[in-house]
Amino acid sequence: MPKIHELASVLADQIAAGEVVERPASVVKELVENAVDAHSKQIDITVEEAGLKRIAVVDDGDGIADEDAEMAFKRHATSKITDRKDLFRIKSLGFRGEALPSIASVADVTLTTSTGGVGTLIHNVGGIIKEHTAAAARKGTSVTVKDLFGNVPARLKYLKSPATELARITDIVNRLALSYPDVAFSLVHNGRELTRTTGRGDLQQVIAGIYGVQSARKMVAINGANPDFKVTGYVSLPELTRASRQYISLLLNGRYIHNFQLSKALIAGYGSKLMVGRYPLAVLDIKMDPLLVDVNVHPTKQEVRISQEPELTQLIQETVFKRLSTENLIPDVFSELPKQKKTPEPATDQLTMALNDASTKYEFSSASQPQPAAAQPTSVASQPSAGTGPSSTAPVKRGPQPLETPEEVPVEPVVIHARGDFKLPAVQAFDEKYRTEQPAAPLGMSKATESAAEQPEMANQPIETVPEATQLTQAQPQQRFPELRYLGQVHGTYLLAEADDGLYLIDQHAAQERVNYEFYRQAIGEVSDDEQKLLVPIVLDYPTTDVLELSNHVETLSSVGIHLESFGPNSFIAHEHPTWFKAGQETDTIKEMIDWVLKDGKISVAAFREKTAIMMSCKRAIKANHHLDDQQARALLKKLATAENPFNCPHGRPVLVHFTDQDLEKLFKRIQDPHHSGDDWGE
Repeated sequence: MPKIHELASVLADQIAAGEVVERPASVVKELVENAVDAHSKQIDITVEEAGLKRIAVVDDGDGIADEDAEMAFKRHATSKITDRKDLFRIKSLGFRGEALPSIASVADVTLTTSTGGVGTLIHNVGGIIKEHTAAAARKGTSVTVKDLFGNVPARLKYLKSPATELARITDIVNRLALSYPDVAFSLVHNGRELTRTTGRGDLQQVIAGIYGVQSARKMVAINGANPDFKVTGYVSLPELTRASRQYISLLLNGRYIHNFQLSKALIAGYGSKLMVGRYPLAVLDIKMDPLLVDVNVHPTKQEVRISQEPELTQLIQETVFKRLSTENLIPDVFSELPKQKKTPEPATDQLTMALNDASTKYEFSSASQPQPAAAQPTSVASQPSAGTGPSSTAPVKRGPQPLETPEEVPVEPVVIHARGDFKLPAVQAFDEKYRTEQPAAPLGMSKATESAAEQPEMANQPIETVPEATQLTQAQPQQRFPELRYLGQVHGTYLLAEADDGLYLIDQHAAQERVNYEFYRQAIGEVSDDEQKLLVPIVLDYPTTDVLELSNHVETLSSVGIHLESFGPNSFIAHEHPTWFKAGQETDTIKEMIDWVLKDGKISVAAFREKTAIMMSCKRAIKANHHLDDQQARALLKKLATAENPFNCPHGRPVLVHFTDQDLEKLFKRIQDPHHSGDDWGE
C-alpha cells in the first residue's frame, strides 16, 4: 500500500479552516467580506454567545444563482478571478474560494439566497450537503452558522473568554464599516445592538458612531496624492491619543491591513507632537493601482506586499505633517478634565439670554433714575417698515441675541405687598417710564436700523448687514498662536498669561525645551560635509556577528561621514569624523550612529541630528521650581511665539493649556440655568 495518498476533501477543508477560521471573528470577517463583494448596501450581523452558538449575516446584494449554490461550497471555487492575470489585479476582498467550504467543514451552515426570483436553500453540516431545496427569499444572501467547532472540539480550548471573542467580532465589523462608509452595517449580540452605521458615505459620521462624537470632533481630514498613491482619511489632534496602535486603521483599496512601516510613517508625521508611548487615532484610506500590491501572501489577506512602499510612507508622513502644521494645537482645559454630571435642564449663558429674561434685571431700578431696557444687539438684519412689501425686507435673525449689559447695574426689584403700594414713587416712576417710552425695536434690530426706520426717506431702503463671524474674520485674521501678556508664575513651574480669548497656563520647562529644541535643530543642521582628521584614531571593537553586519553597511556609514577600516578580526578604526560632532563626544557619537545602523539597517543624518537636538534641549531647559523674574518670563513667551511649533515640547507634552472666558464663567457660576419663581417677585 503506498504511503503517499490524497487527503479526503472534508479533511482538507478542515486543515484549511485552521488557517482561515481561527475564531468566530474570522467567520464574521469572511461572510461580511463576501457580502461586500456582492455589492450589498445593507449588511446585518446577528451573533449569539460570542458567535459560538449562532452567527447570521444577511445582505441585500446580488445573490447566488441556484446552479452556483452548491459550487460555492467547493474549495477554490470563486467568481472573483478566472486566470493568472486576474491574480495581480485583485479589486475584491475575497478571491481564493476557501472561506465558505472551510466554515462549513467545522460548523452547521445554512445558506439562503436569491438573485431576485425563486430562492435557494442549502444546508451543509460538517462539509456535507444535507439539503438543497427551493425557498422563498428576498434578493440577497443569508448565511447562518451554528455550533461552530462542534465537530472539532479541540479548537475550543484555544479560544479566549466570550467577552474577548465578542470584542474581536466588534473590531472586525468596525474596520469594515470604516472601509465602506457607503454600506449600512448593524451588529447585534444576544438581542443587544452594538454597532450601527447609516451607509451615507460620510466617513467622519462612521468614526463618530464607533469612537464617539467627542473623538470625531478632535480629528481632522487629510488629503494627499502623488502619481501612484492617494491618501485620504482622518487623523486625531495630538491631544487625542491612545496607548497602542490598535486605533490606527489602514485601509488599502477598501481592505483593512496591518503594515508596521505605514503605521510608523503616520506616527512620524506627528513629529514631536506626540508623547512617548502614545499613539494617534487615525483612519487612512489608501487608493492605488492593484498592480502595485500583492494581497496573496497571507490566508487572512491582512498582510500585503506593496510596491514602491518607501514612496507611500513618505507621502503619508508629509501629508500628516502638513495638515497638523496648520492647526491650533492648544488644548482646552475643560476638554482634558474628567466630565462632571450635569443637570438635565439646559443651562443658559447670562450674556445670551433672551431680551424678556434679561429685562427683569435691568428694567426695575431706583425711582429717581429709572434704567432703560438692555441695549440691542449690533448684528442684525433690516426690518420691514410701513408700506414695505415682503419682497423688500431682509430676514430677521432669529433666536436670543447677545446683549450689551451696562456695568454695575443696580438690581432693586419693586415689591408690592398691598394695593396701597401702587402709589409708591418707584411704582409711579416705572409706570411713567412705560407710558412715555417709545416702542422698543423688535428683537434683533440694531440702533442703526432703528434710526433708519424713524426717517421716512430711508424707510424703504434695506440696510445691508454682515454676519458677526464675517465681520470678525475681515477685521482680524485668525492667529494660530495667541498674543500672550504675562501675569505671573505659579510655584516656580507654570507661567500665567492672558490673551483676548482667555487665560493661558504655560509649562515653563516645556516652553523653553521647545525653544531650545528649534534652536539646536537649526544649529546642528547648519553643518557642511567637512571632516576633521584625528590625531589619535578611534578603535572600535565588536562581536563577530556585528562585524559581519557592519561589513554590509560600510558605504552607508561613509555617506554620513564615518569611514571605517578593518583593524583586526573584530575591530574597526576611524581616522576622521564630521566637523559637526561635538568636541569630546566623537567616540560616543560614532558608536551611537553605528548602533543605529545595526538596529535599523540604515541611518539618516537628519533623524540623528533631530534626536541630538531633543536631548540637548531637554538637558539645558529650566526645570520645575525655578523662579523667573518678569523680564525672563516675558522673554520666554516672546521666543515661544516665534517657534515653528509652540504647542508641544519635543517629547510631545503640551506646552500650554487654555481657559476660555466661558470656562472661567463656569468656574465662578456666572453661567446658570434660567429660573424665575414667585419668591423673586416677593410673592
